[in-house]
Amino acid sequence: MSPRPPASKVPPAPGEREPLATDLPYRPNVGICLIDGRGLVFAGRAFPNPHGWPDPEIVVDGADWMLPQGGIDPGEDVETAARRELYEETGVVSAELLAVTGDWWAYDFPARAARSHKLHPFRGQRQRWAAFRFTGSEAEITVAAEHTHEPAEFSEWAWRPLADMPAIGPHHRRPTYARVAEAFAAFAAGPATVAV
Repeated sequence: MSPRPPASKVPPAPGEREPLATDLPYRPNVGICLIDGRGLVFAGRAFPNPHGWPDPEIVVDGADWMLPQGGIDPGEDVETAARRELYEETGVVSAELLAVTGDWWAYDFPARAARSHKLHPFRGQRQRWAAFRFTGSEAEITVAAEHTHEPAEFSEWAWRPLADMPAIGPHHRRPTYARVAEAFAAFAAGPATVAV
């Protein structure tokens, strides 16, 4: 586990944050719905980041539950990236792929990241989403990130209704979570199979 860079407790100084220019690219990214046998999804509670600094993704109390996601490395396909990120963020390897969305869905960051942050070159994230059925036991799940070189993404986790995510996720991700909830609604309602 790598130490997590702390979020700033104060806003950046005037002029320190660069504008979020519309000609910046979107970062290729994969989002993950891990669905249990009851139709609930894994949600992680993100660490507070009220000023979006140095990380641009603003996280505040009441808007701090997230679905796992992460960047797609060069040469990775969507499923490979999704499984890697799922393992890094949750420890889970026991998962059956159900569906992958066909389209890329983009969201903008609320503000520009600090120049020192890996997300500084980007306007936001461009995502495909993968749904998995969790086939293991809860003993497999960990958010401590002791099994990986990546920093922990979440302070705690819970099984939540997918339909709740647009109301409890970070504000700038809520439109995407609404699309995810619609796309994977049949899976989240139970073990049914649908085409996406």
